[in-house]
Amino acid sequence: MPRASVVLADADERDLTKLDEYRAVGGYGALRSALALEPEQIIAELTGANLRGRGGAGFPMGRKASLIAKDSPKPTYLVVNADESEPGAFKDREIMLRTPHRLIEGCLITAHAIGSTSVFVYIRGEYLTEFEVMRTALEEVRQADLLGGVTIVLHRGAGAYICGEETALLDSLEGKRGLPRPRPPFPPVTGLYASPTQINNVQTIATVPKILELGSKEFAKLGVKTSPGTAVFSLSGNVVNPGNYELELGTPLRELIYDIGGGIPSGRAIKAIIPGGSSVPVLTPDQLDTPLDYDSIQAAGSFFGSAAVMVIDDRCCMVQLALRAAQFYMHESCGKCTPCREGTRWLVQLLEKIEDGRATHSDLDLLLSVCDRILGKSLCALGDFAVYPVSSYMAKFRDEFEAHVEQGGCPFAGESSIEGIVAPVELHERKSLSGSVDG
Repeated sequence: MPRASVVLADADERDLTKLDEYRAVGGYGALRSALALEPEQIIAELTGANLRGRGGAGFPMGRKASLIAKDSPKPTYLVVNADESEPGAFKDREIMLRTPHRLIEGCLITAHAIGSTSVFVYIRGEYLTEFEVMRTALEEVRQADLLGGVTIVLHRGAGAYICGEETALLDSLEGKRGLPRPRPPFPPVTGLYASPTQINNVQTIATVPKILELGSKEFAKLGVKTSPGTAVFSLSGNVVNPGNYELELGTPLRELIYDIGGGIPSGRAIKAIIPGGSSVPVLTPDQLDTPLDYDSIQAAGSFFGSAAVMVIDDRCCMVQLALRAAQFYMHESCGKCTPCREGTRWLVQLLEKIEDGRATHSDLDLLLSVCDRILGKSLCALGDFAVYPVSSYMAKFRDEFEAHVEQGGCPFAGESSIEGIVAPVELHERKSLSGSVDG
């Protein structure tokens, strides 16, 4: 499938962090066109383009914009979620680093479409350079008098993964501890400061200018019918050429890994692929021809997620990988919901038993039982995110889990290498209402 660029267009040829360079390739022309349109016309273009949210859920942006409460006496807010914290995901940082003006232009167009004059861009706290690049670009826009009556606020997060959840992000913006909110009410009706709020991912907003520039019909020719356009895929793990690659949706997974990513180092065999960040179910080599779009990946038994494609070769122990992921989600659980707070700790302790060779076959059944008691029972999706790696690894690689029990330890005996797939986290002892899994 041919390569196409939308959000990273011209970024290889020009320094798009500079306003004059971005304007030289037509930058802010889409904004001029948008300001000549009624808000309803812009929403109609987004709807016609069938732009689906690039944050993971794939909810149509035009439909989301149409849900904003129209009769509220309160101001309407636009919030951009740049709190990119999913293991394996690093696409949003590249968009902010290389084409910040496209993101800002998308903010201004979207604000006009929903009748907002206040935009908040919530940037992951660890993204120090990205924050400075965005701040410099925003100052250029302010000096050029391109903001009109819109105020854009750049807000740094404080390193909490949970604040990537949209309602926890809103609490954080309001100066509170970031905790997920019960829904309903939903943000389009009661969001930031109890006002109508639209929340979008960085890549979603950065795609908006190209839709106005090309027109919805031309944009819809990219990708596949149910998922038009492009996505920036973060390719990592056991692959020769890791990095961010913007591809049309519908590109086969095999093409990304082998033709673009260069395949597996040393010609090793591929064992598994995680197609959307560490929180989604794993795919196996027989699924390498799966098209990279929302519906095709879901049909294959996983999720598009954050478009972070993590490649796992035959050296990797799936128990170790499941444990590393479980440790991350236990560490990042906000503790508000019992199934997530307690369940993630049980997942970690059971996986530690299995990896250390202390488990029995009944512990494998207990592990799946704990998964069942978490799935769908937490206030936000973090509980599900903790379950999917464990349950899918067990379903597709149960023989490795069984081998740990039967051999009294890891059969890979120090040969496994999961570094560069999911980074370790610093764990702290946490008090719990329930006892140890060894008790």
